[in-house]
Amino acid sequence: MTLRRMVPAGMAAAGLAMVVAAVAGCSAPSSSSSSPAAGSTAVTASVPASNSAAPATSFASAGSASSAAVNQNTGGGPPGCASRDLKATVGIAQGAAGSVYQVIDFTNIGTSSCSLYGYPGVALAGGSPVTQIGAPAARSTASAPKLVSLAAGATANTLLQITDAQNYPTSRCGPTASTYLQIYPPNQTTPIYLAYKSMGCSSTKVKLLTVSVMLAGNGGG
Repeated sequence: MTLRRMVPAGMAAAGLAMVVAAVAGCSAPSSSSSSPAAGSTAVTASVPASNSAAPATSFASAGSASSAAVNQNTGGGPPGCASRDLKATVGIAQGAAGSVYQVIDFTNIGTSSCSLYGYPGVALAGGSPVTQIGAPAARSTASAPKLVSLAAGATANTLLQITDAQNYPTSRCGPTASTYLQIYPPNQTTPIYLAYKSMGCSSTKVKLLTVSVMLAGNGGG
């Protein structure tokens, strides 16, 4: 299986034209309570529940409310997809130039069509109770947002760049292990938790994550 999606120039290091990967077993099982390693096949976390109330962090406002002006459904299509109607899974990943480029797929598990427009809010998270680690993802401007309509059972995807925390001095970064991706679909304030192991920075001054716009289809070939 190959990664069909080109890595946006704004998310790649100099000289990286696209990410091409042949990853065995890139389909994701429906649920698990374990936390897969970054870059591996991962699954929607069952604990905490994917549609639980947001933990006590500032991410809901930083990654979701501030996105409202950009993520509004202005195309007259189906209503925006609610968090409860989406299942998030990780697709294939590729490491390059001090970063991991990770596809995140969103499947409409509801019974009606819905739409996604713009950027999801994404951050690393961990601990008990689960809380956000560091700064939320910045937005890649390599592609303009387009309205993505999802029929029941259809899938959309985004591409998340996770820069290696070891690129930064320990005193500046504050390395902290994460066990989840905390994901706010566009225009939603209820997070989805996706089991995912990575190393983050506790300092919000270090921007490790960059996320692209939502695109139609599965992120892998």
